[in-house]
Amino acid sequence: MLEDTGERVIPKFMDPLNPLLLEHIARYQFALNYLHGRVLDLSCGAGYGTHMIAKRCKKMISEVIGIDLDQDVIDYAKGEYYHPQSKYLVADATYSHLKEQLGTFDCIVSFETIEHIEDEQAILNNYYQLLKPGGTLIVSTPFGEGRGKPCGSPFHVHQLTEEEFRHLFIDVYERTEFFYQNGVVIEPVQREGVHYPLGVAVCKKGED
Repeated sequence: MLEDTGERVIPKFMDPLNPLLLEHIARYQFALNYLHGRVLDLSCGAGYGTHMIAKRCKKMISEVIGIDLDQDVIDYAKGEYYHPQSKYLVADATYSHLKEQLGTFDCIVSFETIEHIEDEQAILNNYYQLLKPGGTLIVSTPFGEGRGKPCGSPFHVHQLTEEEFRHLFIDVYERTEFFYQNGVVIEPVQREGVHYPLGVAVCKKGED
């Protein structure tokens, strides 16, 4: 039985018009245009996003693996979201030997993850090591007061500023594009007068 953590998104038990659900689905919808080959959904939660990738990208991908630290949520995903091109595994996003456990991927999506991680460098290292040369990484996080500062969510270690989020990737990847999310809208440029509480980075790893 899954427990309600206050942040977990489980579509089956939510109003289809729930803003939180729509916001999460919008990120996966945004990512679909970039996905191909072998895909990792890092911190997949209940598995709806992994399943969405498997169904919508079945002609472009060879496999999608969803990983999460919570055994109960992985068991739920296996039962609720079966697809022949998907797999769900219990794994720690910061585990130093994750590459040996999972292999490498053409694309990685990791939505609303890094704000939960104390050892930020460990997950950043795994993003890079798990990604094949030329691969694409798509990461999202809510903006806040910054690294090491209290934030409004008891589930988050902290919430990065926009500048801190950018600096996680710009010196590491060959090319990085940044987007801003407000509800279901994800845009490359912030419009005047619109508050964008979340950021999305799309990173391209170099071929060498």
